[in-house]
Amino acid sequence: MTDNKLSTLLEQLHTELDSTEAVDEKGRELLRALNTDIAELLERSVVGQSDDDDSLLERWQAAIDHFEVTHPTLTNALSHIMTALNNAGI
Repeated sequence: MTDNKLSTLLEQLHTELDSTEAVDEKGRELLRALNTDIAELLERSVVGQSDDDDSLLERWQAAIDHFEVTHPTLTNALSHIMTALNNAGI
């Protein structure tokens, strides 16, 4: 996956996160963590394996699990990004 495509996907996810309303405290914590992850990924010039990549994917999976029933559009976007990151070797 190219950096440009990943950036586009992450920007779309960021837009979705910004429009997500009515979440519980755990959901707000997950959204804050995802926003941080997105900012860090967008700052990377080359997507590569790092020590934090496993914890990043674990946080994203936790968010998917948490929002699966209440926010299906957000869950779909998260799943799409997570698949893209896995395909990119993260």
